[in-house]
Amino acid sequence: MRVTVEVDGDGLARVEMCRGSGNAIDLATAREMLDAVRECETARAVLLTGRGRSFCVGGDLKEFAALSGERLTGHLTDVTDALHEALRILTALDAPLVVAAQGAVAGAGLGLVTAADVSLAATDASFTAAYTAIGYTPDAGVSWSLPRLVGPRRALDLLLTNRRVPAAEALEIGLVSRIVAPERLRTEAVETARALARGATGAYGVTRRLVRGALSAALDEHLDTEARHLAAAAASPQGREGVTAFLAGRRPDFTRPESARPESARPESA
Repeated sequence: MRVTVEVDGDGLARVEMCRGSGNAIDLATAREMLDAVRECETARAVLLTGRGRSFCVGGDLKEFAALSGERLTGHLTDVTDALHEALRILTALDAPLVVAAQGAVAGAGLGLVTAADVSLAATDASFTAAYTAIGYTPDAGVSWSLPRLVGPRRALDLLLTNRRVPAAEALEIGLVSRIVAPERLRTEAVETARALARGATGAYGVTRRLVRGALSAALDEHLDTEARHLAAAAASPQGREGVTAFLAGRRPDFTRPESARPESARPESA
């Protein structure tokens, strides 16, 4: 077993890479990641971690080096097909994605970190793109997500020079959300993901899509989109629960079935 998944009674899905060897992604790991993510489709929050000294060092170069020609291109297509489908599913969920990274993070591991809504890094973590250093080009959405986090110029610096970015700099440039002591990483990540699992999942999903859509939409169009979704959210059971709880001075309970966002409220686009 290279990837484990557990969805608890509170709707928190915990996905962990546990292959060893830096959790390098071979074909079997990519396929297990996809299988694990498919079990998260009803989750209220997803926490992705990597067991061991390093979160994920990217693709399994030993596996790739054993192949050549059409066998290699076909193999890499199979790896990226599985991994990219897992990322598509995670991106489409209403459930927020929390990633906790320690040690070395490279290649596709960087893609997993940049896909997160909330990314925590241990102070001992370091990040590098690594692709062009071996004559490869990016995958795992890195060339899409990295410029959106750190800007195109800095993204090209990281992608072309492959320089190592320590945790403190990763925080400074917006590559990660926060950094914590290594011994606190797992605890804080679980606390963060569990708090999100108790939140307004429907509103989270729309907010995720609004933020992504804002990067390519004109302001006038985006304001109309915001207004439409806000009206739908206010009229939804979760919106009514949130306002009722606020006026009553109590904590809202968004986990009750009657507070779930109806399927019809899912935005067509954002």
